[in-house]
Amino acid sequence: MAGVMDSVNQRTQLVGQNRLELLLFRLNGKQLYGINVFKVREVLQCPKLTVLPKSNPVVRGVANIRGATIPILDLDMATGAAGLVASTDTFVIITEYNTKIQGFLVHSVERIVNMNWEEIHPPPRGTGRDHYLTAVTRVDNQLVEIIDVEKILAEVAPTSEAISVGVVDEETHSKAVSLRVLTVDDSSVARKQVTRCLQTVGVEVVALNDGRQALEYLRKMVDEGKRPEEEFLMLISDIEMPEMDGYTLTAEIRSDPRMQKLHIILHTSLSGVFNQAMVKKVGADDFLAKFRPDDLAARVVDRIKAAV
Repeated sequence: MAGVMDSVNQRTQLVGQNRLELLLFRLNGKQLYGINVFKVREVLQCPKLTVLPKSNPVVRGVANIRGATIPILDLDMATGAAGLVASTDTFVIITEYNTKIQGFLVHSVERIVNMNWEEIHPPPRGTGRDHYLTAVTRVDNQLVEIIDVEKILAEVAPTSEAISVGVVDEETHSKAVSLRVLTVDDSSVARKQVTRCLQTVGVEVVALNDGRQALEYLRKMVDEGKRPEEEFLMLISDIEMPEMDGYTLTAEIRSDPRMQKLHIILHTSLSGVFNQAMVKKVGADDFLAKFRPDDLAARVVDRIKAAV
């Protein structure tokens, strides 16, 4: 496994082509799971863990890795199963989400596969509300489940969704009431976080689940003679989404003269490994790392003041 991540930095060429690479792994059993390579910093055999008293049971302990103390979460236990045995026979995937670094304990790591986001689909209907999947796909005729990591992190270490006093003044809040914001995110947790934050600012929120759904929604709007930039203050879109990612959604919007004036912010947990140049390449107006309520609210406030 030592060299599997050696070329991660060269993989940014996939960005903007509606493509991604998944690192495949297993928990207990034969089920395959996948995680976007862009989120992965390192893969290593499970190091010695130091147990933290009174911590969430999903946090199996912390490990000192390259001088940093990193919490290690048991993905099997986090998704409602019995949990894994932390030993040198198991692996840890070191990841970065929302500017925070954590490790995920897994049973084994398989390989990296190159895929198109069109091959990644939302979980099947009937999966239920309490599942931990954000998407599914197939590799070599095997079902691959992509875990909603943002949901797990929100349960293990909830972050405040409150906006600090002073970020939104009364005048801006009163102006916001007449405005709408379009948001796109495949994670139900992220959609709720963003929606609650924006509703606190005062705007009305239209929340969609993926890039393809958003593009079809906007195309229907312009076919009816409406202008997205007049209907919405802005679009706030995740990057990683089944069917169509945020980069491709942005590029499609910018290529259509009828909707290209829509203000677009890419809002994503792809933080440290994110290539800022790709935002400019696809034509987004701004980039914001998840989930910082004050920063998100401030971006909306700036747009309100500029537009009204």
